[in-house]
Amino acid sequence: MGMAVVFAVAYAVPIVWPDASRAVMDACAVVEWVVWGAFSLDYLVRLVLADRRGEFVRTHWLDLCAVLLPLIRPLQLLRVVATVLLVGQRARMATQIRLTTYVAGAVVALMMFGSLAVLSVERESPDGNIKTMGDAVWWSFTTMTTVGYGDHAPTTGLGRMIAVGLMLSGIALLGVVTANIAAWFIARFESDDVEERRQTAAIEALSEEVRALRAQVAALSEAPGSLPGKDRTHDRV
Repeated sequence: MGMAVVFAVAYAVPIVWPDASRAVMDACAVVEWVVWGAFSLDYLVRLVLADRRGEFVRTHWLDLCAVLLPLIRPLQLLRVVATVLLVGQRARMATQIRLTTYVAGAVVALMMFGSLAVLSVERESPDGNIKTMGDAVWWSFTTMTTVGYGDHAPTTGLGRMIAVGLMLSGIALLGVVTANIAAWFIARFESDDVEERRQTAAIEALSEEVRALRAQVAALSEAPGSLPGKDRTHDRV
């Protein structure tokens, strides 16, 4: 996660600060590739240690795509997507993150990276209308929520591809949030129903015990010799 934060800073600096010196740009590029290389090495190590490598590749195809796609030069923008995917895979394997926290983090990450990505490709477009970071963040927010006011829109092919990714991601995250809320309500109702059934069963068990005790008392009262104390003494005499 620390490396992911470093990567995010290195990716954002050249976009937010386009007038930075060449040395800063080169340093950020080196940091991006070092982080990507670290996660790629992580995948290779896990592949080597796997008992069934073919099955490992089939079950971890998302990790493989995240490692290979940034090597294609026209798709170098996918370095950010690759790093997010790899961090997400490793984070889920390392600890059980609560769903709400994971969704919130995914929303913030996608919005910020989407803003940076679209700004980097639309800023130099002659017909583009996303020229500042504020425009890019506003566009990302309206796109992920599928509102789409239309006041800002990408004009380049790559910018539109980013828009499609944000739309699909927004719909998916909205579905996850809705499902999580529904599951919470269902769990609450189920817990209340379980508690009610438990209490009903306890009451029925107590009723059975009371009935059994009444039957025993009735049997003792009807049995021979079950008279008051002085009468029993008289009978013995």
